[in-house]
Amino acid sequence: MSVINLRIVITKGQVMVVTVKINLLDKIWIFDGAMGTMLQNDGLEIGGLPEILNIEASEKVVNIHKRYIEAGADFITTNTFGANEIKLKNSSYEVEDVIDAAIKNAKLASDTKDVKIVLDIGPIGEMLEPLGTLAFERAYDIFKRQILQGVKSGADIILIETMSDLYEAKAAILAAKENSDLPVFCTMTFEKNKRTFAGVNVKTMVMTLEGLNVDALGVNCSLGPVELESVIEEVMKYASIPVIVQPNAGLPRMSNGETIYDLSSDEFASAVEKMVKSGVNIVGGCCGTTNEFIKSLSIKFKDTKPYIIERNKLKGVCSALKCIEFEGIKVIGERINPTGKKLFKEALKNNNIEYIVKQALEQIEAGADILDVNVGLPEIDEEKMMVQVIKELQTVVDVPLQIDSNNSKVLEGALRVYNGKAIVNSVNGKDLVLDRLLPIVKKYGAAIIGLTLDEDGIPSSAEDRFRIAEKIVDRCLSLGIPREDIIIDCLTLTASAQQKDVIETLKAIELVKARLNVKTVLGVSNVSFGLPNRNLLNRTFLSMALYSGLDFPIVNPNDVDIMDTISAFKVLSNEDYNSKKYVSNFENQIRETRIIKKENVKRELDNEMDNSNDELIQVIIKGLKEESAEITKNILKKKTEIEVVNEILIPALNIVGEKYEKGEIFLPQLIQSAETVKCSFDVIQSRLILNDENRINRGTIILATVKGDIHDIGKNIVKTVLENYGFEIIDLGKDVSKEKIVEEAKEKNVKLVGLSALMTTTVKSMEETIKALKSENIKCKIFVGGAVLNQEYADMIDADYYAKDAKEAVEIAEKIFFDI
Repeated sequence: MSVINLRIVITKGQVMVVTVKINLLDKIWIFDGAMGTMLQNDGLEIGGLPEILNIEASEKVVNIHKRYIEAGADFITTNTFGANEIKLKNSSYEVEDVIDAAIKNAKLASDTKDVKIVLDIGPIGEMLEPLGTLAFERAYDIFKRQILQGVKSGADIILIETMSDLYEAKAAILAAKENSDLPVFCTMTFEKNKRTFAGVNVKTMVMTLEGLNVDALGVNCSLGPVELESVIEEVMKYASIPVIVQPNAGLPRMSNGETIYDLSSDEFASAVEKMVKSGVNIVGGCCGTTNEFIKSLSIKFKDTKPYIIERNKLKGVCSALKCIEFEGIKVIGERINPTGKKLFKEALKNNNIEYIVKQALEQIEAGADILDVNVGLPEIDEEKMMVQVIKELQTVVDVPLQIDSNNSKVLEGALRVYNGKAIVNSVNGKDLVLDRLLPIVKKYGAAIIGLTLDEDGIPSSAEDRFRIAEKIVDRCLSLGIPREDIIIDCLTLTASAQQKDVIETLKAIELVKARLNVKTVLGVSNVSFGLPNRNLLNRTFLSMALYSGLDFPIVNPNDVDIMDTISAFKVLSNEDYNSKKYVSNFENQIRETRIIKKENVKRELDNEMDNSNDELIQVIIKGLKEESAEITKNILKKKTEIEVVNEILIPALNIVGEKYEKGEIFLPQLIQSAETVKCSFDVIQSRLILNDENRINRGTIILATVKGDIHDIGKNIVKTVLENYGFEIIDLGKDVSKEKIVEEAKEKNVKLVGLSALMTTTVKSMEETIKALKSENIKCKIFVGGAVLNQEYADMIDADYYAKDAKEAVEIAEKIFFDI
């Protein structure tokens, strides 16, 4: 993976395209610095689209590239960060024109120099579902358009950068991989808590991006090199491919109305040196860095050989938010499967996704680490249903999913929209199946379950099942699917029909573990079909299988006996050191039993006790939208609309907000809960309208992204959460003039205005808007937010409040309108 192929065009009377192999581990490679900072230093108008300057001021762009090349950059990044159809829609230029001009400018600057032209692709500027409204498929098409033109114009490498959403990064990577043969680098942007804005952590980033076969991964923007040290430390623990780091020039601050950063170029290079010593071998700069910074890097690392660090490749699977490493016993929940489940079949036929989501949540609460997802019924469109279920599940649950189908179209459709690294269940030893499914597994970087059956069915003997397992492992390895991603299912046979073969399953597990060094999985409950007291057989067989080397039991986690058996085995096998989890689980069981007994007594004393309030709060926390509407209708038979809002909906959102603040949940769950409250609000509002009463409005707030700034991701998230707290939002959109904001604030007589800015260049515009509002003596408070803002900035530009996220925006609104 450290060697990339570059297409080099040589012109000497005729055009020749040759392929040159470059080893990314040969040296410390130098990227350039910030295009935006350099353009701003050269007089770029605040808030202007820098990509348009490829055409309107090409000489400026060429000159900046030249300065970076002279400073020692090996890679020149095109001025195309925002050159997508969303951001350019109000300009007079097409995406293709801008990208073509940008690559021509980079080539003109490089001339005969040995530098590589990197097509720069940044975020689209709109959030993908479920955080926003942009569909994954639509995002893919936007990126595809950029990629196609980049290839046509002659880029050498594709850089997908400054991503906070793993889902958006995946859409861009797939667009690059499926529409070009160019090397692909991808970097994400992390905050001090080692998570991205969307909640992605380092492990899930590394696991997913490596699975998607990028050529280099890493971190850029958001923080300076000092603040990024702990993030890079973690990246270097897990990454097995070249790592790229492009920090900001330290932390920003305001000085005389200008944004400046706190590191000199030499201090920057010294801080980056610590990262290089940890194994980073591609370095450059982001916001605030100029050619002087790149020159310092070039001098610092001119004769430095890469530090080769021993790293253990991450073994496991992940969702966008949670990584499950393949260490110890992991429980795979089996309940999302129609086999033998009448209610589940009905749910599939009736498109009752809420029922399926509830099955998932129950299993997670019971202790499942991974969820198997099987929606195969002859009478439904399995591909369409699988994609729908995967999309819905990953808006609510944070555990990794196991996609259970042998239909190649179903698998590809599900893996394509899955946000993270999944398990595919399953392939088998049939040549036709291996040929059809393994390339799909490899393409999407999934782990794989191989069943020990082939064209002749399931062998009786352990040795024959082992031979099939060996064949599957060999075929996987030959395609580049690593051993750590291979899981073998030696297949559980029913004791009622194939009694002598049950023990062969256990022998086969032992052989696979000893000779192939891969993980094993079993569907445990198959052993007891057709026999009485199935639970006794299941847990006894489970104990035997675990002792034989079973890693991943597929079980019903709602079965307490099964889960207790696993818990006890972890103690006896020394996985649960000092029996901490076992003791904790036992204490919890005792406590829960006492609570249940106490509640039963309370119910006997008070037959009119109503738990619907608590039920709705739990539904909101879990994000079950359809269920929230039904429960709200029932509660409204006993409570008034305002009582439901004040006693249930707002407290529920406060609980969610506290969990978000503590890092127990992340942005996707916060948005999902807010949308769930919206379903309850819709029921309440429709009833008020029918009764000719006024709509509930806890206060009117103006939100706007300031003049010159075309980003409104953060503003839209704040809007969603505030609306679901019952506030009426006047959303003025993005790139809004101070005059428009003043006019609306006067006309609507609002008490609170929220201003957003994502770019350092538009903080000045925010300051001017605040001055305009205050000079007009409008009796409103102003809060500000955005990626480049902090409390110091807010104070400096005379804002009344600074909101670092949607939760703080709500707290400000509650204070202004209710003095809370």
